[in-house]
Amino acid sequence: MSTSLHTLGSTPTALGSRLAGRTAVITGSTSGIGAAIARTLAGEGAHVLVSGRQEARGQQVVEEIRQAGGRADFLTADLAGSYEQIRAFAARATDMLGGRVDILVNNAGIYPATSTEDLPDADLDAMLAVNVRAPHVLVATMAPAMADRGSGAIVTIGSWMARVGSPYAAMYTATKAADEQLTRSWAAEYGPRGVRVNSVAPGATLTPGNEAARAELDAMTAATPAGVVVRPEDIAKGVLYVVSDDAAMVHGITLHVDGGISATRLT
Repeated sequence: MSTSLHTLGSTPTALGSRLAGRTAVITGSTSGIGAAIARTLAGEGAHVLVSGRQEARGQQVVEEIRQAGGRADFLTADLAGSYEQIRAFAARATDMLGGRVDILVNNAGIYPATSTEDLPDADLDAMLAVNVRAPHVLVATMAPAMADRGSGAIVTIGSWMARVGSPYAAMYTATKAADEQLTRSWAAEYGPRGVRVNSVAPGATLTPGNEAARAELDAMTAATPAGVVVRPEDIAKGVLYVVSDDAAMVHGITLHVDGGISATRLT
């Protein structure tokens, strides 16, 4: 089995070839889940476009991929910007990847964890813009070229919280439920033309950005079948599967990489 670049801090000894010759755009990939996805897809031969608002962090991910023998470039992106800015990002990303995007991973998202009455209007607008509007605009911009070629893969990163009611972050969970429905509709719209569209839903995932909440995450996952928190690398492996030829007959699903938190109760 080939070795991929999915483990943070590790140095793989060889690149895989499951995605050789393909190109991939991963939004929100300067850290955490997005960075793990970028490393993993690059580790299987894809030329990846790392994107996000913080150039220094993005360039660090790019450099790690290049040092391991992969291909990567960085492009700044503010997905809360205007429609024109998002379309300009899509056009520039396509140019940087040689005029062709084979894989689009809509990973960027924001998560204001507040009660409904405490959610500021600005945060509500930003969450709708980044979590729902941006994936829609990017798919509308990039999917037609994939369909014209008769091949492509699109993944939207969802959340286990889209399937359950919780007493906080109501709008965040609603945006992720919207992403799941968009996935199903896009699969029906673009699948007959060769573009596979799926979603990957993380569980309670420990990232560099939420290390301070480690105790809470441990408590949330203690009673799951896995019994431990999800890692960004686990999500990246799920993404790799659904964009690879191994998943040629997989359309419109939500793959829950969540340790069983959304499907089971042990206590």
